[in-house]
Amino acid sequence: MTSLATPSLMTAPTTFNITNPYDGKTVGELLASSDAEVLQAIIRAKKAAKEFRHSMPFERRAILNKLADLIALEAESLAQTVCLEMGKTIREARNEIRRAGNTLRLSGDAATFLNGETMHCGIVEGGANKLASITYEPVGVIAAITPFNYPVNLLCHKLGPALAAGNAVIVKPSPKAPLSPSRIVELCELAGAPKDLVQVVHGFAEPAVALARGPIDLLSFTGGAKAGLALKNASGLVRCLMELGGNDPLFVMPDADLEAAADTAIGQRFEIAGQSCAAVKKLYVHHDIEDKFTEMLLARIEDITLGHPSDESTVMGPVIDEAAAIEVNKRVKQAVDAGATLRTGGWIEKSQFAPTLLTGMSNDMQIYQEETFGPILAMRSFFDIEDAVAEVNASSYGLQAGIYTNDHVTIKNVSRLIKVGGVMVNEGPDFRAEHVPFGGIKMSGLGREGIRITVREMSETKVVID
Repeated sequence: MTSLATPSLMTAPTTFNITNPYDGKTVGELLASSDAEVLQAIIRAKKAAKEFRHSMPFERRAILNKLADLIALEAESLAQTVCLEMGKTIREARNEIRRAGNTLRLSGDAATFLNGETMHCGIVEGGANKLASITYEPVGVIAAITPFNYPVNLLCHKLGPALAAGNAVIVKPSPKAPLSPSRIVELCELAGAPKDLVQVVHGFAEPAVALARGPIDLLSFTGGAKAGLALKNASGLVRCLMELGGNDPLFVMPDADLEAAADTAIGQRFEIAGQSCAAVKKLYVHHDIEDKFTEMLLARIEDITLGHPSDESTVMGPVIDEAAAIEVNKRVKQAVDAGATLRTGGWIEKSQFAPTLLTGMSNDMQIYQEETFGPILAMRSFFDIEDAVAEVNASSYGLQAGIYTNDHVTIKNVSRLIKVGGVMVNEGPDFRAEHVPFGGIKMSGLGREGIRITVREMSETKVVID
């Protein structure tokens, strides 16, 4: 645990606007939290956590189930808020709210299965005739710092397990999409959570750093690697769970169901305008099917309609802001200048970037070396799958990977050789089930999400030997 240095008080309240990425209209205004306010939130959370740690599993489950019920009642309103504040299409936003409810209910179930175990100490000659009881206790106060791309469900992936384990939570949402998380926090008390058990602070980097430096007990962060490293350094010896993104590959072999593979490549790259941490960012297609598969992709991209994210007919909305669109455009131009072929897309209009297919990629291009948050499907052909896997392994990232093939030997070899946190067979890397461990290695993160494993991560192991 670290202590927070004496905070520098703000001379005046600082507000910030939340704007719709598509049209730039203001959809909300919030007050940024000062360092002093962050510290006070932590102090209040510690008091609440001291009481809540003694709550019964059925009480925690009841709160989480009630919260899921309240979210279901406000599902359309929450989806509209997500749509307006971060530009996700209304259909994508509704799906996120549905998944968030599932995450909370599964967390409620996990609260009743935080089981310990017993171990006898006398397992070797001369061992003591004593019994060790191993139990799991709440860590205390958890700082949950969440991103803009899944503002509700990724919050619930921190909030649900934290409450299931008996902890208090302080939420610091992205300033680009803070309205829907704020409503979730409000609903927590209505669901029966004790006062101050779940709180929210707002702002940019300053309150995030103040949380990390404060007397918290665990830091759970989802976001970029640079910000994650800064927060980890600020937090000292506090335990950290970090999901820091990825540069995830999808391999397509000649024997695969190419129609399914093409659907997955398109769906998992252009969903939420390519702003998912595990999206198909590097598409490796076997040389023998390169031309055929390219045509299949182009035909599908033609069906992607752009427009206002609240329009039911819109398939893909904008990226989070104009600066993000400009960065995506810069990377596409760099790739083309370096020899890649622009097959479709590549145009920019404010925060809207067209769904784009690049072929003839080389591994040294920025789009292949770094995570790109935007609707760019970058394709590279290969002859030998093991060479392609070795190329991926040389990357600094290691979140998830997908492979399309019906060859069991290939599946076995790739799964064994590739250095990632998860391998999706006849699926894309963006596939995720709420209760299954999710996370990566290297620059992609520390620890795992996925409800049951996160409940353990957010608990302290205690041993009593008698």
